[in-house]
Parts: sequence; C-alpha cells; structure tokens
Amino acid sequence: MIEIKPLASSSRGNCYYLTDGFTPLLLECGIRFKDIQQGLNFRLSEIAGCLVSHEHQDHAKAVKDLLKTGVDCYMSRGTAEALGVSGHRVKVIEHGKKFQIDTWVILPFDAVHDAADPTGFLLANRDGEKLLFLTDTAYSRYRFRGLTHIMIEANYDEDLLQESVDNGLVSVEVKKRIRRSHFGLGHLKDFFRANDLSRVQEIWLLHLSDNNSDAERFKREIQELTGKMVFIA
Repeated sequence: MIEIKPLASSSRGNCYYLTDGFTPLLLECGIRFKDIQQGLNFRLSEIAGCLVSHEHQDHAKAVKDLLKTGVDCYMSRGTAEALGVSGHRVKVIEHGKKFQIDTWVILPFDAVHDAADPTGFLLANRDGEKLLFLTDTAYSRYRFRGLTHIMIEANYDEDLLQESVDNGLVSVEVKKRIRRSHFGLGHLKDFFRANDLSRVQEIWLLHLSDNNSDAERFKREIQELTGKMVFIA
C-alpha cells in the first residue's frame, strides 16, 4: 500500500517520502540536508534511492549531501551535468527506458520546463499500484492509464497570477516564465479530463505558489471535477 509523506512542497523547496511498504524512496531533495534527516526521523539509511526531476535548487538542494551519505540519486544526464555531480551513486536514467529500485519499476519521461533535461516519473509496484509524479512542467505530452495515485503540480491560477502582476508582486517577465514552465489550474483540469482516473485513490497537489494559488479552492475544484480524494502537499 502506497504511503506519501510530504517533507516540503513550495517554491522554497520540494521533497517527498514515498513507500509501498517495502521500498522507501525520496522524490526530490530540494531542502536542507538536515531538514531531510529530521523529516525522516534520522532513518536516512532506509531510503533506497532519490529521484530528482531537474537541477533547480528547490528540487535538488541536498543532492550532494545525499550522495556523500550513500544514497543513490536517479536523474537524467542533463540534470547530472547541470548539478555537476558524478560517481557511482549518481544513476543516470534515460527518458522512456524503465529501471528498477527493489519493488518499484519506474518509467522516466520528459517534462516541459526551463531546465537542462527535466523528468517526470511513473512508478509501479508489485501490488499493481501506479503512481504518477509530475512537477515543474508547462503541460503533459502523455496520457496515463491505470493510475492509482497522482502527485502533480498545481502552481498557479491564471487570474491570481494576473492579480500579482497588477499589484506589482510579479513582473510581466516572471509571469511569462511561470506560464512557460509550470502547471496551472487550467492545465491541471485539462489533464484530469484527458486521463483515465477510474482506479485513482488519491490526488496530491504539489508546488503551489505562495502568491498565485488558493489551496482550498484548488482542492475543492479538483475534488468536484474528479470525485477523488485530494490532498494539498
């Protein structure tokens, strides 16, 4: 049975604990190493690996510390090069090519973000559960069948983003960058309409912007649209 525990989820840092009851993983490591240790009750040695979607610090801040501690970190070649990391603990993955970490079979795929080689992940365990992890992407090129758990970015709402521009909190250039590289509420609704949700048990909304989102409204609207349990990370 899949268990998800967010350690952090925002523009300041992202890190999530995931287990199927057999193999614990980290998804992202974009917070201080000591905060990861505390979030895991100092049981870091139990972590079988860390998946890193891209090189931005709010997703990869602690990667060098994890490598030094002996945690295998899985990322695309472009991400590894952008982070300047190498060695036997750096596991370079290829989009479209499955790999395995103990009881998880993982399919990495390309995301759409202003990063060197960003990645989304589809994880399947031996109980037949499937988890989609997709963050920091402007849209999804793919559709998915048989998902049981979804962890997906809900960064901004178009109207709230425009309000931030009007109030001088966000520049026009930053607005353009956000729209080019992040999943907004409108995209999210389109994604759910286009995908098979028949087996979905949980939806986790990730990486909400401090100024350009509304957690309660996002949760309510996605629950109404999908009929599923929705959590805010």
